[in-house]
Amino acid sequence: MRRGWFLPIAAVLGFAFLYAPIISLVVFSFNESRLVTVWSGFSVKWYGELLRDPQILGAAWLSLQIAAVSASIALVLGTLCAVALVRFKRFRGRTALAGMVSAPLVMPDVITGLSLLLLFVTMESFFGWPAGRGMLTIIIAHSTFCMAYVTVVVQSRLSDLDLSLEEAAMDLGANPVRVFFDITLPIIAPALVSGWLLGFTLSLDDLVIASFVSGPGSSTLPMVIFSKVRLGVSPDINALATIIVGIVALGVVAATVIQLRARPRRARA
Repeated sequence: MRRGWFLPIAAVLGFAFLYAPIISLVVFSFNESRLVTVWSGFSVKWYGELLRDPQILGAAWLSLQIAAVSASIALVLGTLCAVALVRFKRFRGRTALAGMVSAPLVMPDVITGLSLLLLFVTMESFFGWPAGRGMLTIIIAHSTFCMAYVTVVVQSRLSDLDLSLEEAAMDLGANPVRVFFDITLPIIAPALVSGWLLGFTLSLDDLVIASFVSGPGSSTLPMVIFSKVRLGVSPDINALATIIVGIVALGVVAATVIQLRARPRRARA
């Protein structure tokens, strides 16, 4: 009996610990008062203030651009690394490549950001590129560490892929390039989508590395939020967080609905 009560209570307490602060943030985003801990009435004025803040809007647009480009670059490079590690079991430098792919996963962000900053400074002094720090250096930095996560995701899917499908296609006369695009790519497409979304989220969420490699006029959304929160949490930040939570929740619901609708079709197939 005690064991039967323990698991539900532990689950409730765990979910409350995780989601109670988020619920409180959403509720107080509709607070009329500027004080985020004192409820004085329902209002949506802080959403209007947020939409009229050029700093927040500019940082959000910059972060979205950086995240999309970084995730796309990381997807291409990470997929190539995954194919090399899975399909080519023995080649010179394989151990070094596997180690370099795994290093960003365990390396502290401070070390990664500092090393990239030193790299950009050295490259600028020797080659004149990249000229200063800005959007380009942030994209390079984010692509570097996001590539490791994409490689792990795609590598796990390629490892489970049935090679007989590709062999059957080649027996029917397809060349390796066509086999990859017609057979392998559609099968690993869910892993590619997952890797891209993971890279997009990590880039959009990054603060430490971007702080090292950014320059004047290239402050991302986490950097702007952090600078504002240091002076005290304001209701417009609550409104911004609520919008982000709402977008993520809609995405999760949409993905769940698509999966539920796809199950009968897969069962019939």
